[in-house]
Amino acid sequence: MSIKKLMEGVYWVGVVDWALRHFHGFELSTHRGSTYNAYLIVDQKVVLVDTVWSPFQNQLIDNISQIIDPARIDLIVANHAEVDHSGGLPAVVRHAPKAQVIVSPKGAESIEGHYHQPWNFKVVRTGDRLNIGSSDLMFIEAPMLHWPDSMFTYLTGKNILMPNDAFGQHYATGFRYNDEVDQEELYQEALKYYANILTPFSKLVSKKIDEVLAMNLPIDIIAPSHGVIWRKEPLQIVRKYQEWAAQIPEKSAVILYDTMWEGTRRMAEAIGYGLADEGIPYKIFHMAVTDRNDVITEIFKTKAVIIGSPTLNNGLLPTITPILEDLKGLKFQNKIGAAFGTYGWSGESVKLIEEHFGRCRIPVVAQGVLAKWQPKEPDLEACKNLGRTVAAAVREG
Repeated sequence: MSIKKLMEGVYWVGVVDWALRHFHGFELSTHRGSTYNAYLIVDQKVVLVDTVWSPFQNQLIDNISQIIDPARIDLIVANHAEVDHSGGLPAVVRHAPKAQVIVSPKGAESIEGHYHQPWNFKVVRTGDRLNIGSSDLMFIEAPMLHWPDSMFTYLTGKNILMPNDAFGQHYATGFRYNDEVDQEELYQEALKYYANILTPFSKLVSKKIDEVLAMNLPIDIIAPSHGVIWRKEPLQIVRKYQEWAAQIPEKSAVILYDTMWEGTRRMAEAIGYGLADEGIPYKIFHMAVTDRNDVITEIFKTKAVIIGSPTLNNGLLPTITPILEDLKGLKFQNKIGAAFGTYGWSGESVKLIEEHFGRCRIPVVAQGVLAKWQPKEPDLEACKNLGRTVAAAVREG
């Protein structure tokens, strides 16, 4: 089925992208594909809320055409300019040349900046309403959730909140609603989405949720722009966002490493033994063969981040550097860290990792272990002690 009637006069006209495996270029992995959700509202005025990524623009037009002639569209709401949502705009405007394009104040800049077209823009701000017949569209600016132009659209009477990227998931399914899919998969993807995209804006997330809840809007459906639509207990995902935004970690640890000749692997395992001795659960990830975005999700959940690398060219193995940049860019809160590594000549790896923890405001809670060539039994025992020391800090934290 290429369209879905959500309720009288409201339709999902988006696209399921089963084949998608990378997003934001190659920056984000999507093991379960994604959807590009667009919503058609047919009242006295016809409204399209968001579009789809440009490769699927013809399918969007076909979907709309199953319901109405696209030329009848009066308003196109562009909640966010990123091209996975706005890529179909040029095609829609060609088919509906009389339509106004509704944008936030920042959206007026970003949409024009992407497409350089003199479209008929109308700028709206928080609290503004547009009557479309039996219902109003109400707008809520949501800057940095996750772009400066981001905006929510609320449909009165139908009690539908369309928050664009908030509350979404990269999750392709044959079903449209949260109560029709595997709940474990759904929340895995919702958490991965939050951890990799929204973590640095967590304080803004909390503030915006409080603002929206204070409006006392009845919400029967939350219809994001990726993944499934929340119709069964829709506020469950709002409560999860409040929990995730608080960034209260589990009492656990992750150990990340890469290795050239297995020395740092042996050290990573020894650190794990020390953690286990103290009853702290842990996971070990070899970064050369592990999906970085999955690891970020694990880091988001955990208290302790322990990172190891050999020294190569007075620095770190290249597979370690991206995760360090993520630690800094995502601004994780309430973490502790420790470092380990091997070397043959210069031996800078542990120092470099610890310095990076400092830039990330992640306190180092155990003395780093640096082993020359292959680690000897005393080096491995020092790694176990590092694990025990980190475990004590996890319990105290």
